[in-house]
Amino acid sequence: MSKKVLILCTGNSCRSQMAEGFLKSFDPGLEVYSAGVNPAEKINPNTVVVMNEAGIDVSKGVPKDVSLFTGETFDYVITVCDNAKESCPVFTGKVKNNIHLGFVDPYEAKGTKEEILNEYREVRDEIKRSFRHFYDTKLKS
Repeated sequence: MSKKVLILCTGNSCRSQMAEGFLKSFDPGLEVYSAGVNPAEKINPNTVVVMNEAGIDVSKGVPKDVSLFTGETFDYVITVCDNAKESCPVFTGKVKNNIHLGFVDPYEAKGTKEEILNEYREVRDEIKRSFRHFYDTKLKS
């Protein structure tokens, strides 16, 4: 039986989309969803760029409101926001395990286009490492 995972953030336009993309790439049999408490209008374009560089297409990702999932049961709900300006959501649905894996928000990055993309790449790589470890230690059968 496949594990069901929900990844939560504030806007569901960057970090949670990256994490969803990586988990699905590690194991297509997983049921992985992502959502936000205040979903953005669309996925962040820089997220699409840096995930494409990692071989994962998230361009069809659509930010979703967490309320869409509150009636469902999940094996894991993982929050990924780690910025003092953000309030990480608490999921009120049926959850077997709540985990927090915090990452800085690259949306706050300043500088040239390349400097900003480098921030996104750093966060992407941290997310990949953390979610690979999570997958290997908690989900891999």
